[in-house]
Amino acid sequence: MAKKKRKVPGINGSSSADIAFMLLLFFLLTTSMDTDQGLARRLPPPPENEKKTEEVDIKKRNILTILINMDNQILCGGEYMELRNLKEKAKEFIANRNEDASLPEKAEEDVPFFGMMKTSKPHVISLQNDRGTKYQAYIDVQNELAAAYNELRDEVSKAKWNKTFAELEEEQQKAVQMIYPQKISEAEPKNYGDKK
Repeated sequence: MAKKKRKVPGINGSSSADIAFMLLLFFLLTTSMDTDQGLARRLPPPPENEKKTEEVDIKKRNILTILINMDNQILCGGEYMELRNLKEKAKEFIANRNEDASLPEKAEEDVPFFGMMKTSKPHVISLQNDRGTKYQAYIDVQNELAAAYNELRDEVSKAKWNKTFAELEEEQQKAVQMIYPQKISEAEPKNYGDKK
């Protein structure tokens, strides 16, 4: 007599969906997500069709050119520079305290709370990087430039109101921004370091 094959009992899968849901919930709650880092920049509005783009003629002395190559080296004003020295170089350029003829000219303006004074309105910092530049190097340069503006604005704010720029009221901040307007021009990345 032949033996009958026994049926193997099936595994009860009714609770597996609950277990999967619990595991998913556990991992969602216990893991941390990387947050995107970025720069706080206000982009200009898109150009209107009717308006023609005007070319602005800027004197060479009013432009500080900063280039970052594919090896993340910084060329600032024609000379190689360490990142740690960039902030001081930018501050010296923006402020032009001694009205040096090789640094940006000053513009006479009526600034609220300050009256007539010389501002650094004509200056522009031109930043351009290579396509091979690391994102972190680009962010580090941007941070140094932002720190230069922040320190200059803090100096003016402390001298006038004995407060940091961040502690000022909105109208006071606008006045200080007229003295040291943030003018960073970013050009499209290029392939400076192609090794062909």
